[in-house]
Amino acid sequence: MTSIVIGEQGGMRFIWQDDLAPMLALGKPNVERVSRVEPDEKGRWWAILEPVGGPTLGPFTLRGDAIAAEIEWLEKNVMETA
Repeated sequence: MTSIVIGEQGGMRFIWQDDLAPMLALGKPNVERVSRVEPDEKGRWWAILEPVGGPTLGPFTLRGDAIAAEIEWLEKNVMETA
């Protein structure tokens, strides 16, 4: 599920997904990276949420699982507090 948070001043915050790209046409976009998913030397995947004061989640065998965990954490800890 994609959450879109609209602030009191009309600004929007959402977790990037390509199907939401048309939203950028609604105003002046400010796209920021708030986390990343990276492999380690053993081929395991980690969701790194340090840029928003979060933990490092993992290890995960599949990159997709790390991305899912990343999105879940952001939805609960960044989007709900926006």
